[in-house]
Amino acid sequence: MSERSILITGCSSGIGLDAARGLKARGWRVFATCRQEADCERLRAEGLESFPLDYADEASIAAAVDEVTTRTGGRLDALYNNGAFACPGAVEDLPRGALREIFETNLFGYHDLTRRVIPIMRAQGYGRIVNCSSVLGLVGLTWRGAYVATKFAMEGLTDVLRIEMRGTGIEVILIEPGPIATKIRENAVPHFERWIDWEHSARRDQYVSLRGRLYDKKVKKDRFELGPEAVTAKLIRALEDRRPKPRYYVTTPTWLMGFARRLLPTRALDWVISKG
Repeated sequence: MSERSILITGCSSGIGLDAARGLKARGWRVFATCRQEADCERLRAEGLESFPLDYADEASIAAAVDEVTTRTGGRLDALYNNGAFACPGAVEDLPRGALREIFETNLFGYHDLTRRVIPIMRAQGYGRIVNCSSVLGLVGLTWRGAYVATKFAMEGLTDVLRIEMRGTGIEVILIEPGPIATKIRENAVPHFERWIDWEHSARRDQYVSLRGRLYDKKVKKDRFELGPEAVTAKLIRALEDRRPKPRYYVTTPTWLMGFARRLLPTRALDWVISKG
């Protein structure tokens, strides 16, 4: 059997880096991509095949797919869409440009890369496309409206793609993490500073608390927080189960919110979420 290959995005740290290392250890040929060449160089130094892929840059996506097919002779067993970022802020304070920027990466980039990979998988008659969603793709939480919007949209697009790919040999799967120890909060700070005019917001006093959570050094784990290896464990199942599930939940909050969304009336669910 030939070596299985996978293209993974967002591998500079966190979920993507752990996935790249974990799958390489299982014998997969991993193409671990990052936005910045400096991060790719660091991954190459530890023995991973790495080159740039920036979801916000169509030319970068096209070049990365060309690089993969050149290296594999036109084959690719799996794609793991993982890279994303957050832009914290109240919905009423989100400028149009902030939403445009986050959708370019968190949704349009996923879609563009997926469309470029599907013809490869159609030609070989099989493949797996795994999209990393979130518990915030199931329910919305305050201050996270921009991120929630991208994940809700991605869930819908992925569901339709899964249905449309029936009978092609291409499996389309969602992974649903919850609180995972990554740099997403730290990486959100530049986006918050660029787009949110919090000092002139009607919610100025509330932003003081939000800024504290963003800027203060994290001293303990969030409630129910797991390490990135928990996501990798579910990714392995999504890739290697003979008949993969449409969704793989990762953390306790994901399971709880998945059940709550199905069972509770909307206002009751709003109340539960408001209690944290």
